[in-house]
Amino acid sequence: MFRLTAGTVALLAALASPALAQGNLSNPVALKEQAPAAYKARFDTSKGVFVVQVNRAWAPQGADRFYNLVKNGFYDNVRFFRVISGFMVQFGINGDPALSAKWREARIQDDKVVQSNKRGFITYAMAGPNTRTSQVFINFADNANLDSMGFAPFGQVIQGMDVVDKLYAEYGEGAPRGRGPDQGRIQTEGNAYLNKDFPRMDFVKKATIEK
Repeated sequence: MFRLTAGTVALLAALASPALAQGNLSNPVALKEQAPAAYKARFDTSKGVFVVQVNRAWAPQGADRFYNLVKNGFYDNVRFFRVISGFMVQFGINGDPALSAKWREARIQDDKVVQSNKRGFITYAMAGPNTRTSQVFINFADNANLDSMGFAPFGQVIQGMDVVDKLYAEYGEGAPRGRGPDQGRIQTEGNAYLNKDFPRMDFVKKATIEK
């Protein structure tokens, strides 16, 4: 009879673990792969497909982080939780609170702003210097006023901007200033909170790096 050794059992258990299955998303420090000079990220969403062209020279730190997040499935099943017509759409809080907690403090250093926040350009949200983690936004309009505030675009939507324009915006700004969800509750309750209280919110079905 074939018998599994203790070492083989441990290896099989490790291969089946959520961390490895998700590209080790539970360990942000491990995801440090340098991105190609240019790459495309495809987002299959509840409204259709859009494609982001990322140029590493625009914002190297941001491009590298985005590459690792997309490649390892971080944005899969993530909601577009802040959609403000005429301004921008924001996403990037993972639907699993345990995973979200791992990335909340996984900050990267700022990049120099070399591109403007024009319509269709994608940029990290932040709460001050060197606080970028996983949340990003796509500009609906030309928001050049954000440039001097340190918001550094790292790519742009090259296909499917019409899809981005159609993302559900009726919830608007987040609580307490608007009718949208509270970010603190998204962090601690995840998609369970959003599915219950904001059922019409659009979401990413799957995000992948295009070959």
